[in-house]
Amino acid sequence: MASIFKILEDLKLTSDYTKELFSSSTRDIEKLNVFRDSQSGVIFIDEFYVGDKIYEDGEYRVSSSKENHSTPNDPMVEIDALRRFKDFKDICIEKSILDFGCGQGSFLLKIKDYAADVTGIELQESFVKKLSEDGISAYNSLDLVADESMDVIFLFHVFEHLPDPLITLAEIKKKLKKGGVLVLEVPHANDFLLSFMKSEAFRKFTLWSQHLILHTKESIAIMLEYTQFNGISVKGVQRYPLSNHIHWIRSGMPGGHLQELAALDSEQLHKSYQDSLDKINATDTIVAYGHK
Repeated sequence: MASIFKILEDLKLTSDYTKELFSSSTRDIEKLNVFRDSQSGVIFIDEFYVGDKIYEDGEYRVSSSKENHSTPNDPMVEIDALRRFKDFKDICIEKSILDFGCGQGSFLLKIKDYAADVTGIELQESFVKKLSEDGISAYNSLDLVADESMDVIFLFHVFEHLPDPLITLAEIKKKLKKGGVLVLEVPHANDFLLSFMKSEAFRKFTLWSQHLILHTKESIAIMLEYTQFNGISVKGVQRYPLSNHIHWIRSGMPGGHLQELAALDSEQLHKSYQDSLDKINATDTIVAYGHK
């Protein structure tokens, strides 16, 4: 396993002089140092990895359900799948699609009737089995996918979990056809609640031992450049609506988008709020595109 610090240092995204202790714990581990680089803004955990087994058996999803964090029954799974379907449908039509770290396959199930073919890579064994039963090609290893066979490869909130991100990027690139597109969606280190509101409650909630790097727009672009992707572009996306932020500021708790404050939300308001946050580079999510 590579040192995350060394990877970031080699890319000039941190150094011994600019890394600062951001927190001495994460939401799930009491004593685990999290660092933030004072220059690049990247947040990272060094020399720690939970291991593949936790992803294979999916136990973390059960414990996370108590904290409203990306579980199969979380309404955000469906909301995210719908957003991604709308945003990426056009680049998927009649194309070979791979979702790396596809989870239960919510996006693949929505896009499969428009794509030429869809494939999922997922470590959780129960998800692979269910997707196979539903007629989706699903595997637990990227090695089982032929080189230069995919037109578009997606990683939705997966890249930040990888202990060797540059090696994995290089392996993924091999699976793309010439002219193929890689789409990375990751949490943003400059999230509004962290960077502007400096919410201690949100910091304690959002730092997680599984998130080894929280990226900035610059850091994700640098990693794509390093692995020789072309035509790179990065934009801000806001997953959680204004109601969620108000609830965090008012109560220091997640889930405002699932309670009475959700009455505030509308598609028009969310787009305006997302545009405003992106203007100050403070969305909760960033999406990066790279071409082979």
